[in-house]
Amino acid sequence: MATALDPIMRACGGTWIAHGSGDADRHMVDAHDHIRVPPDSPAYTLRRVWLTKEQEERYYYGLSNEALWPLCHIAFTQPVFNPEDWQAYREVNELFAKAVLEEAGDRPTFVFVQDYHFALLPRILKNANPQLIVAHFWHIPWPNREVFRTFPWKEEILDGLLGNDLLGFHIRYHCQNFLDTVDRALEAKVDQERAEITRGGKVTVVRPFPISIDFDLHEATAQSRQVNAFLDGWRIKLDLNDPTRRHRHRSHRLHKGYSQPPACARSFSRAQPCLPQTPRLCADRRSQSRPRAPVQAP
Repeated sequence: MATALDPIMRACGGTWIAHGSGDADRHMVDAHDHIRVPPDSPAYTLRRVWLTKEQEERYYYGLSNEALWPLCHIAFTQPVFNPEDWQAYREVNELFAKAVLEEAGDRPTFVFVQDYHFALLPRILKNANPQLIVAHFWHIPWPNREVFRTFPWKEEILDGLLGNDLLGFHIRYHCQNFLDTVDRALEAKVDQERAEITRGGKVTVVRPFPISIDFDLHEATAQSRQVNAFLDGWRIKLDLNDPTRRHRHRSHRLHKGYSQPPACARSFSRAQPCLPQTPRLCADRRSQSRPRAPVQAP
C-alpha cells in the first residue's frame, strides 16, 4: 500500500500522517512534528504521531493483530479479545483523529484512511467535521457475518467504518461480506444492488479495489537470464514466517520431503525470512517458540 500511495502523494502533494516509531523520528521533525519527504526532492509532508509503548503494545500488537487480524483471515487461530486492548485501540484512533483535524483545519479536505488499525477513525472525523471527504481501504479480508459477530465491539467497528464516504476492499466477495454483516448487526439501510449503506441519513459507498504488485515486472525479472543462471540446479521455496499461514505444518511436510532419496534432498533449499514484527502477530505466540532447530537434509 505504501508503495502504491507514494507516487500519488508525490504527484498531488498533501500530508501523510503516520506513527513515528523509528529511533531518529523525533530528531528529524520540526516543532509541529512535520518533515518534508522525500529528502532529495520534497513533494509532500509527513506528520508524525507519537504513541506510548503501552499504546503500541495494546493497540497494534493487541487489538489489531491478536483480534482483528486472525478474525478477519479466519485463520483457525483463536482471536484474543482484551478490553484493555480495545480501550487502547480507541485512544489511538482518537489521537490520529486529532492530528488529522489539526492538519485539515477549516479547508475542504480529502482524507484517505488505510487498513484495519483505524476502523473508528472515519466516524470520529465525520462527527468533528462533516465537510471532510473520507475514504478508507481495508487491506485484509472481511469475513462472513457469522464470524464477525463474535467480535465483542462489532457495532462500534461497523459504525466507525460507516463514517466513510467510500469504503474499499480488495475483492467484491469481501464487499458482499461487509454488506451482509452490516445488514445483520446494525440499524441501517443496505442497498445490495448499488452496494451502498445508509445510516443516520449518510451514505457509504462500498467498492472493490484490487491492488497487487507489478506482476509483469516481477514475471520478467523471474524469467531473466541472470535469475535463471543463479537458480540453475536449485529448487528453492521462499516462505514468510507468518503464524496465520500454518508454517508449522509446512515445516513438518518439508522434513518428510528431506527424508526422500539424497539426490532429491540436496537439490532443494528453503529460505524463510522473519520480518521484525511477525513474531508479535496474532494470538498463537506459542507457535513462535516451537521452530527452534533448523530442518536439515539427512
